[in-house]
Amino acid sequence: MDKQLLHTRILQQLQIVHQGAVEAAQRAYDTATNDENVAENQYDTLALEASYLAHGQSQRVAECLADIQAFTALDLHNEQASEQVVLGSLVQLIDEDDNTRWVFFGPSAGGMKIMMRCEESQQESEVVIITPTSPLGEELLNRQVDDEVEIMIAGKKITYDIAVIE
Repeated sequence: MDKQLLHTRILQQLQIVHQGAVEAAQRAYDTATNDENVAENQYDTLALEASYLAHGQSQRVAECLADIQAFTALDLHNEQASEQVVLGSLVQLIDEDDNTRWVFFGPSAGGMKIMMRCEESQQESEVVIITPTSPLGEELLNRQVDDEVEIMIAGKKITYDIAVIE
């Protein structure tokens, strides 16, 4: 799998998420400051609620920018990233049923999914970003190829073998 292309697609997706957050923040700000939403009595809280929403949306914009900066600063050519799982590692996991799962060990944006073509199989595979603070991330950190990791998901123990680290 082309890790550089994956990184580019992650940054593109983060830009899209950021733009959506900026637009949502602007809409919330416009609602909060609209003259038609001035409170007519003590029970009319639309403008106040909109201002809370605008504040939350502005925090989301800042988080999106921090995600973009974290991925921009990520060193994909770290030699450790192909020997053990560290930030910037692309990892192929195989579960007990021989199902393959690709994860990218990123600094933020955990849970984001990117579709990538796997060079070996020429099929589209989903790559999920995981972070060091996630349960799977905590188990994978500093592990090597052929190591086995176990995590509990919804009360069920799942075991993965680390097949590839790129």
